Amino acid sequence: MKLVILDRKTLGNDVDISIFEKFGEVVSYDITKENETLDRIKDADIVITNKVFINSNHMDNSEMKLICITATGTNNVDLVYAKEKNIEVKNVAGYSSSSVAQVAFSMIFHFVTKLNYYKKYVDEGNWQKSPIFTHIDNPFFELDGKRVGIIGLGDIGRNFAFKANAFGCEVVYYSTSGKNSNSEYKRVELDELLKTSDIISIHCPLNENTKDLLNYENMKNIKDGAILLNLGRGGIINESDLAKIIDEKEIYCGIDVVSVEPILESNPLLKVKNKEQLLLTPHIGWASIEARRKLISLVAKNIESFIF
Repeated sequence: MKLVILDRKTLGNDVDISIFEKFGEVVSYDITKENETLDRIKDADIVITNKVFINSNHMDNSEMKLICITATGTNNVDLVYAKEKNIEVKNVAGYSSSSVAQVAFSMIFHFVTKLNYYKKYVDEGNWQKSPIFTHIDNPFFELDGKRVGIIGLGDIGRNFAFKANAFGCEVVYYSTSGKNSNSEYKRVELDELLKTSDIISIHCPLNENTKDLLNYENMKNIKDGAILLNLGRGGIINESDLAKIIDEKEIYCGIDVVSVEPILESNPLLKVKNKEQLLLTPHIGWASIEARRKLISLVAKNIESFIF
């Protein structure tokens, strides 16, 4: 049995993947370019990929029997053709809920508590010159009693909601599918969520219902001073519209995902003027050490269930 890992670097070098060796020969590549994929997988029984695309041509010209995706999303594999070819495709879900929620709250605290400002105040030698014991010239607020609106109340959304509750927040949610009727939290329509929430956090998938879900017209209704987070998928917020809104009104945005990754030089979010209102991170929400270890363990279980 031969296993080929196409983009090992995306899993992090600090995570051990030796668990795969019990299934057979393991060949690992840090990065695989599009023109290298076919040659690398042609004699593989099992292909492990995070973001490298596997298409019908790859399936026709290889021995693969199983494709393991080291992620929840499956849009990098031609699922229809895989089914026709009787090639099993297995993804992993539920491994990163706590990690994503934690990064979301890190973004919230970045904007709410203004720690960057206060650290700089001390680092620049201002505190020891102060005539009083404190310095509160950059006001911050508490989370208690704030309304948190969650777009997408799946595993990650529920984890985030639980943590928001612990901070004394009122939680409401919008179901992008229209099918979620969670009784723990109040369900509202998108317009109400945008108009009334102090914090808005996106945790839904990208599909035909959610592409450009947030656009210039509805983002104009977001409260002044509100925090908008996207740790779901790029494309759910129209990025040109968001860049425009950030420079027109006082909203604070934590964005971990964009429509094309890595981010393009031409992405309008890199060109906003009010940079203090935007926190961009390179798709790290899913990637705590614990989440990545769990991911590897679940991929190994997927392989085990396929073989045995």
